[in-house]
Amino acid sequence: MAEENTALTVALTQLKLASRKLKLDSGMHKMLSQPKRSISVSINVRMDNGTVNVFNGVRVQHWDARGPFKGGIRYYPDITLDEVTALAMLMTWKCAIADIPFGGAKGGICVNTKKLSTHELERLTRRYVSLIFEYLGPQKDIPAPDMYTDAQTMSWIMDTYSQLKGYRIPESATGKPVEIGGSWGRTEATGRGVIHCVKQASENNGLKLKGARVVIQGFGNVGFHAAVAAQEIGCKVIAVSDSTGGIFCPDGLNPQDVLQHKEQTKTVQNYKECKNITNEDLLEIECDVLIPAALQNQITHKNADKIKTRMVAEAANGPTTPEADKILYEKEICLIPDILANSGGVIVSYFEWVQNLTREQWPLEKVNQKLEAKMTKAFNDVETIVVREESNMRTGALMLGVGRVANAIKVLGLWP
Repeated sequence: MAEENTALTVALTQLKLASRKLKLDSGMHKMLSQPKRSISVSINVRMDNGTVNVFNGVRVQHWDARGPFKGGIRYYPDITLDEVTALAMLMTWKCAIADIPFGGAKGGICVNTKKLSTHELERLTRRYVSLIFEYLGPQKDIPAPDMYTDAQTMSWIMDTYSQLKGYRIPESATGKPVEIGGSWGRTEATGRGVIHCVKQASENNGLKLKGARVVIQGFGNVGFHAAVAAQEIGCKVIAVSDSTGGIFCPDGLNPQDVLQHKEQTKTVQNYKECKNITNEDLLEIECDVLIPAALQNQITHKNADKIKTRMVAEAANGPTTPEADKILYEKEICLIPDILANSGGVIVSYFEWVQNLTREQWPLEKVNQKLEAKMTKAFNDVETIVVREESNMRTGALMLGVGRVANAIKVLGLWP
């Protein structure tokens, strides 16, 4: 039977599982299954050649019972409202698992950024913010970078919001450049956070990290920093890939050198003394830790049986389908789910927000120490539920996140 793996279908199935395990009543389940607010806008932008183009934008705010909405904004041609809704829902659970005072949101614009100039992207971003301005703010909804948005995009968002308010408000967006209130360590936070989870899982599963073989699918920001962090703790990165394909080097490779090669050639392939492989082949390499850091639905019922690793750490959102989840669990492969493994980014975004509110800037060492402490506590909180429920880690993480949000809603009550 074919798997139905739309992002929203999977998210709702996961919520249903957690609700059943937590014995939530039907009313609470219905509330959590729908976002509090979905905003769709048409963004009219004057292009460099004088013509006007229209782009569709969305912002979905899921639940804010534990704090203001928080979530990235992605620029991508094929964005759908269902996909953004699912991602907003996952952000709600992710913030709750990390025990930071945010709710979940997500946004996006249907656009191919490679076809726009920097000036066109700036006008697009500023107009988008102006259209959803009344729903944003440091105590309402705080945007962050996502696919094809970056620190520059966040600068424009923060500046537009500040101009409309009449004074500078750095805490209105996170993921900004350090020069204007960004946090040290934010760029590498998601990748480093994945490795903090790997460290914790290795202690619980008896895996020695010194010399452990690591395979990483996806060599963007998250994959690269995960590779660097893995190498720092003594692991050996033996394969990486990007959208063009992958490279395999049994003796280990240097992530910084591979990045330099990719910047020069636009691909990780044809790297010295490495064998070129496909992304499909990469997933099936025998290793100790497999880190999918690319797209969703990469490990499916078709290839899960061929996965030869002791641990999967999901750096991407939704890289493993529900059917593949079951297969990996039956093979006794430890899987660290996305809503736990890749929460380092939103944790350091929270740190940035706190620094902006108090007009401080913490040193990198403090940020990294606090990130490790938060990730370790979140992992152990999930592990406690896993042991108690005799479940897999995804179920444990969902129960923790959904349970904390449901409890907050119960305590607050419904108004009026």
